[in-house]
Amino acid sequence: MSAPEVGGVFHRARGRILDAFPEEKEREWKGPFYFIQGADPQFGLIKAWSTGDCEASGDEWDQEIRLTEQAVLAINKLNPKPKFFVLCGDLIHAMPGMPWRKEQTEDLQRVLGGVDKAIPLVFVSGNHDVGNTPTAESVEEFQRTWGDDYFSFWVGGVLFLVLNSQFFFDASKCPALKQAQDQWLDAQLSTAGDRKCQHAVIFQHIPLFIENIEEDDDYFNLSKSVRQELADKLTNAGVKAVFSGHYHRNAGGTFRNLDMVVSSAIGCQLGKDTHGLRVVVVTADKIVHRYYSLDELSEKGLEDDLMQLMKEK
Repeated sequence: MSAPEVGGVFHRARGRILDAFPEEKEREWKGPFYFIQGADPQFGLIKAWSTGDCEASGDEWDQEIRLTEQAVLAINKLNPKPKFFVLCGDLIHAMPGMPWRKEQTEDLQRVLGGVDKAIPLVFVSGNHDVGNTPTAESVEEFQRTWGDDYFSFWVGGVLFLVLNSQFFFDASKCPALKQAQDQWLDAQLSTAGDRKCQHAVIFQHIPLFIENIEEDDDYFNLSKSVRQELADKLTNAGVKAVFSGHYHRNAGGTFRNLDMVVSSAIGCQLGKDTHGLRVVVVTADKIVHRYYSLDELSEKGLEDDLMQLMKEK
């Protein structure tokens, strides 16, 4: 089942770049800014989780619609506006070829169409978006629907890289696609390694690790061998942070100078966290962040908090 293409209201990554941010205008540092990170709206999971059958696609997603609408309204009210809103994967719950995929996609597109047009959306692919073991066909569907599955963009002198983490998880059905991303990533990291950017930041769905680089392999992290090789590559290039979702709980840790940030979900919660979003402040020498519940973000402004985050060491 193929999903419908996104309408013109979204900036879609094409040719491995996001045209919402013209590189010639964004390569230079211009001062502190902030963005919003969300993860796992995953339309359909709340129902599927409640029935104990998460392999099912979930035939109801009214709660996820309401939660995502609340997130959109909260973001639109923020002053000053964030530079962008990134969604770190599992946009919907229905896997490629599963029932309800088209309907979940259409509803999410409709809700996200309400985001203020001055706030570009950045889409990251998750395992439910391209499949646990992606294929050329499932990746192509994602690209038609949401844009490129990996790409780069610049904002205010900061290099942001969006990765398809399923290639690190299981690329057995699309090895050539993984190889292409690996080569592209090496080329991008050479720019970061030459210190031609103020910071370099990664967005992907599956975390490198949940709390510690040495932790055991789990459904919610990348395997030890993969995570260590990738973490070494990123830290050697000077990447400051990796932002992810997938875990449906807040977590994270550090490896050398790399901040591994795991954000809980807009949608279904698997732990004790609340439905929420992460506010990320970028200054000349650091990247700081805080997770807010949707209720908290809806009820208060961010001006005072942004000033405080900019002062944090």
